[in-house]
Amino acid sequence: MIPFLDLKRVNAPYMQAIEEAAIRVLRSGRYVLGNKVDEFEKSFAAYCEAGYCIGTANGLDALTLILKAFEFPEKSEVIVPANTYIATVLPLSFLGLTPVFVEPEEVTMLLNPELIADKITPLTKAVITADLYGRSCEMARILELANGYNLKVITDAAQSHGATYHGKKTGSIAHATAFSFYPTKNLGAFGDAGAIVTPDKELAEKIRYLRNYGSIIRYQNQFQGMNSRLDEIQAAVLNVKLPYLDKENERRRQIASRYLTEIQVKNLILPPADRIQEDAWHLFVVRHPNRTALIAFLEANGIQTDVHYPLPIHKQEAYKEYRNLKLPVTKKIHQEVLSLPLNAVLSDAEVAYIIQTVNRFDDQT
Repeated sequence: MIPFLDLKRVNAPYMQAIEEAAIRVLRSGRYVLGNKVDEFEKSFAAYCEAGYCIGTANGLDALTLILKAFEFPEKSEVIVPANTYIATVLPLSFLGLTPVFVEPEEVTMLLNPELIADKITPLTKAVITADLYGRSCEMARILELANGYNLKVITDAAQSHGATYHGKKTGSIAHATAFSFYPTKNLGAFGDAGAIVTPDKELAEKIRYLRNYGSIIRYQNQFQGMNSRLDEIQAAVLNVKLPYLDKENERRRQIASRYLTEIQVKNLILPPADRIQEDAWHLFVVRHPNRTALIAFLEANGIQTDVHYPLPIHKQEAYKEYRNLKLPVTKKIHQEVLSLPLNAVLSDAEVAYIIQTVNRFDDQT
């Protein structure tokens, strides 16, 4: 069986260095907001070509802290993609803000910038973009729109570590960008971890307060903050792995290129190939009208797949007040998407087998 993702195998090349780094932290006596966090924040800010990085407990908190720092009035509206993971939208609910769902482009499956303007009202304060599958949204058009309406642009980059858009790194484009380092990500920790990257010094300083109970000086609280700090052990893990992110992403691009070139199946829609060298290829997401049969066929032939995601947010019980929204593109995408195995440790033989097996499905339909 080729697993969809084998984290033990993914992390094996770094395990000795990570164990040594973790032991140094354990022996240091400093476990929260110490030298390893400082080191990672500086390194990741430089990697993203942005001015500032603030480590957080996870990606959800990163988005929440960004929105909290902007201090939008309660009931303000925020444009969000209808096709995304629920974590993109949950922070709005926490803060009393209203999500306004916008359909994706059918080809990229990302937020459609041409549909944003019609959703803007006097209550709109921001646009959240989500770099699903490792691909950046059409940021030039989105920023142009946002600037015209004086809106903030926030990027959920939980899946796009190391991606670029017209040569600019994810993290250097939006007003603020949230990252997750959940273990399955292109840059994954050994537990929950996240970060915020921004070019805005004042915003970064405020978020540093907010992640630590609203305090920088002990027992002096300038804001009503949160407890959301990147711990030293996770920072140590990320410090070991960050220098290898580009190399791993390049391997992902090689595999994606093979899939795009060699997979040829009737009715199977492949992801766009126009930005092979810019996308981070966190996931390789195809679409097929008979997804259930394709999943079963691949499983029977020793290939594990996954679905990102089977049920859109507006159809979730948690957001049942939106379930009557008419979002036909989102509905179609969620009925058809399927993720094939793609990670930096897949061998050429495994990649070839996946391609050959997927292509055989043409005979089954």
